[in-house]
Amino acid sequence: MNHKNNIDILISEVGPRDGLQSVKATMPTALKLQWLTALADAGLREIEIGSFVSPKLLPQMADAAQLVRHMRQRPEVFVTALVPNLKGAQAAFTAGVQKITLPISVSEPHSIANIRKTHEQVYEEVRAVIALRNEQYPHVEIESGLSTVFGCTLQGEVPEDDVIRMALTMVELGVDEVGLADTVGYANPAQVRRVFTRLRGEIGAKAGSAHFHNTRGQGLANVVAALEVGVTTIDASQGGLGGCPYAPGASGNIVTEDLVYLLESMGLRTGVDIARLVAAREWLKKGLPGEPLYGFIPDAGVGKNFHYAEGVR
Repeated sequence: MNHKNNIDILISEVGPRDGLQSVKATMPTALKLQWLTALADAGLREIEIGSFVSPKLLPQMADAAQLVRHMRQRPEVFVTALVPNLKGAQAAFTAGVQKITLPISVSEPHSIANIRKTHEQVYEEVRAVIALRNEQYPHVEIESGLSTVFGCTLQGEVPEDDVIRMALTMVELGVDEVGLADTVGYANPAQVRRVFTRLRGEIGAKAGSAHFHNTRGQGLANVVAALEVGVTTIDASQGGLGGCPYAPGASGNIVTEDLVYLLESMGLRTGVDIARLVAAREWLKKGLPGEPLYGFIPDAGVGKNFHYAEGVR
């Protein structure tokens, strides 16, 4: 099964991971399962169900293995998870994920704050994870998700040369693709075009997803810039939830509902039904009562002149 068939842009829903890790409350597992089912019913074909980390650090993620098993019952959905280290990778592989994302911060101060590792320690961990995958789980994909690519609240400016150097190192170590993340919402469209163009020029088809935060209102503008230089996988979070707990000021992913509207309005097929997607928010509201959810489309609707890229459904 190729989860990218018959669509132009793949939306990777990261709300169950990036969204839930940013809130203090722990969403009950039963409601998470209902939410994930609703997201799949809406047509999302790739869902990051959570992260395999110590429940002492992120109790919100303690049920990750159960969520993987649940979603593997939906063959049309590609099930992914974030793992920070070898122990997490082993747990994710055992649970049955189809892809893992290794968070690799280009900013070393953020790397130390986020996963308590220097760059050299990170490289050793990546080598160990890839060796385990190659030996026992050859069908699982590995993405290196480079974070703080466009700037860091701890370090400040992050040189573009450092981003490319890190991406090349990850490819040399054996990852399948490298995605770029605007962890703290510093990016602008010109910067996005420039960095992704350089990345694609250096590693070609191994250039992966774009992950933008809307912290400063640039999120969807940055999406358009990424599309213009050939990016075809975009991360987003239902309700705009999200943010790294170890990066000060890292609030707010781009809103999945608004992203679907943008892409379909531009004639780009996503395979996602907006009405069903908006309806899925009800499970978030039940699971996280009082937590603010964001999005223009859930509030304003799609408008009378809207139609899907592939025709009215």
